[in-house]
Amino acid sequence: MFFVFAIAVLLKLLSIQFINGDTYRDMAEKRTIKNVVIPANRGNVYATDGSLLATSIPKYDIRFDALTPTKTRFDAHVKSLADSLAAFTGKSSAYHLKELQKARINKNRYFLIARNLKYSEYLRISNFPLLNLGAFKGGLIVEQTTKREHPMGAIAERSIGYERVDDKGNITRAGIDGAFGAEYLRGVDGKRLKVKIGNGQWKPLTDYNEVEPKDGYDVYTTIDVNIQDIAHHALLEQLEYYKADHGCVVVMEVATGEIKAISNLGRTSNGNYYEKLNYAVGESHEPGSTFKLMALVAALEHKVVDTTDIVDTKNGILSFYGKKVRDSKHGGYGKISIAKAFEVSSNTGIVSVINEHYKNDPRKFVEQLQKMNLHNTLDLPLIGEGKPIIPHPDDKERWSGIALQWMAYGYGVSFTPLQTLTFYNAIANNGEMVKPQFLKEVRYFDQVIQPYQKEVINPQICSPETVAKVKQLLTNVVEKKHGTGHKLYSPNFSMAGKTGTCQKNYSDKDKLNYISSFAGFFPAENPKYSCIVVIHEPDKEVGYYGADVSGPVFKKIAQKIYTDTPLIDEVYNLDFQDLPVEKDYNRFYSIANNYKTVMPALVGLPVMDALTLLENMDVKVQIELKGSGVVKSQSVNSGTKLNNQQTVVLEAI
Repeated sequence: MFFVFAIAVLLKLLSIQFINGDTYRDMAEKRTIKNVVIPANRGNVYATDGSLLATSIPKYDIRFDALTPTKTRFDAHVKSLADSLAAFTGKSSAYHLKELQKARINKNRYFLIARNLKYSEYLRISNFPLLNLGAFKGGLIVEQTTKREHPMGAIAERSIGYERVDDKGNITRAGIDGAFGAEYLRGVDGKRLKVKIGNGQWKPLTDYNEVEPKDGYDVYTTIDVNIQDIAHHALLEQLEYYKADHGCVVVMEVATGEIKAISNLGRTSNGNYYEKLNYAVGESHEPGSTFKLMALVAALEHKVVDTTDIVDTKNGILSFYGKKVRDSKHGGYGKISIAKAFEVSSNTGIVSVINEHYKNDPRKFVEQLQKMNLHNTLDLPLIGEGKPIIPHPDDKERWSGIALQWMAYGYGVSFTPLQTLTFYNAIANNGEMVKPQFLKEVRYFDQVIQPYQKEVINPQICSPETVAKVKQLLTNVVEKKHGTGHKLYSPNFSMAGKTGTCQKNYSDKDKLNYISSFAGFFPAENPKYSCIVVIHEPDKEVGYYGADVSGPVFKKIAQKIYTDTPLIDEVYNLDFQDLPVEKDYNRFYSIANNYKTVMPALVGLPVMDALTLLENMDVKVQIELKGSGVVKSQSVNSGTKLNNQQTVVLEAI
């Protein structure tokens, strides 16, 4: 039996060595050596002026292999190392000496010295005694990680975003950082071999990386840090005052669609506000009265109405299938023009117009809205864009007998704030609808990898005549005394826009609340920026109308941009005539061409012109200046032959 057992063991050894040897060797190596991924540094995210919005900061953990140094080397340097660590950490040298000696006795090959160090701190510790001998003589182990930081803090943090990978490999992306992470920011990870040293711990096998990580590209956004700061704090102040649940603000450059500021703030359980969700991009909701602009544009395009037409507001109440449409003013506004109905935001006035002209063919109205691209998403690179909703007569689930009428004043339809703003921006842009842009370019150091240009969604959403009419109406909302936004009027700068006050959760009176909004552009006569402010669930006891809640945020942003940020960088028209200047120039030109060696008549000529003429004739000039700089007399009479380096005295008044 012993002989048979010995033969079996021998055969098994031969099998392991010669038949399955490679397989077992691979298994053993995989269990003791592995390739560890070294994450590449993500590229930076910049504002349009080069200010940092997001960056990857390298962090370092320093560990010590207590068995690597020889006994002689360890004993010679351990006290000095303990002294250096004491100066760095503030703990006593005796404490560090005891811990290092304990690590040596316990054969700890992965002893933690310091965690989460900055680069300068890492360099300092790596030059301490013993550790400065490196990995193979001194036992130094350096592990690098990266941490994503937002230098601007909470301002636009959600919109700037992030990309995170959990332990299971699931990726969560948000904002600009998440949208462009995979394509540009992420970079290429490196690899480093590590060996298992027991107790589930791994240490680098070498002091270099097998594959060096390659940093990601840098992304330059359209965000303007000055405008972003203005928008963030204006929104925060109003949310706190009205104790609102959440809100957002977006500022867009009219001509290009570049997003200059985007802020999204939600209330926490303790009453503070921070960027919880990207409401401007992801939250689709009923817009209320801001949709009246879209409804009126459709009617004007079909030429079924004009702004001067008269509409009866029906004492402020309309009824459709038992459902009532009410004006905020008790008793209504009587018979008024459609222009005034828009300016005072009369629900019954606008609904009456749309109902009268489209009740027999609602499809015509809806399809005009679709022609203006209101039914499509903006196809943004940011993840999570909400879908717009516009009921269609063929949609049996959404369409009803009151769908048309409710749609006219912003109920039954749904848009995100950014989708609504894109339409208002198109009106400001003379009918050209442009796609909101978040990026200007992608760079690798100074090399531009990918530039981003303006994208046109619809070159003309409506006729120039319609644009001109509704632009004036939006201006009147703020400037006319009866306009719903008249409290926002300022004689120092012009604004145009539309207020919106929409009921929320109106099917349950116990949960009834409001969404307050204001959308528009400024300056009214030559729009540079468009802006939307949406605030959800303000405290009803403090106030909830769009003009009171959201309008002041819009005004504060416009006002501060006017005063803090130049709107115009160029002088558009230099083609004007200044007759005295032109007369002086013509005289100067004539003298310069006709007098080379003979003294010209200089009386009445500006001193600077006279000086230039005489110096070109190679004479010395002395000026006795007593006034504004016009030649009164000359020491050499006109027509006199001049000598080289002759002195001429000019008296100026």
